[in-house]
Amino acid sequence: MNLYRDLVGTFGVVAIGIGIALIVRTAIAGGGVGIVIGLLFIALGAGRLYLLRRRKN
Repeated sequence: MNLYRDLVGTFGVVAIGIGIALIVRTAIAGGGVGIVIGLLFIALGAGRLYLLRRRKN
């Protein structure tokens, strides 16, 4: 189960990173739908990390 938790944690961090990159890239390009998609990726990653931490206890 340790490998699973590590992979889920890594996925959460990567999703947050992708979300931040999308927001930055979209802001540089002048705005658009990418900001919303970036926020959704950040929420996805944060949700996975939250559930992982909650399940650990």
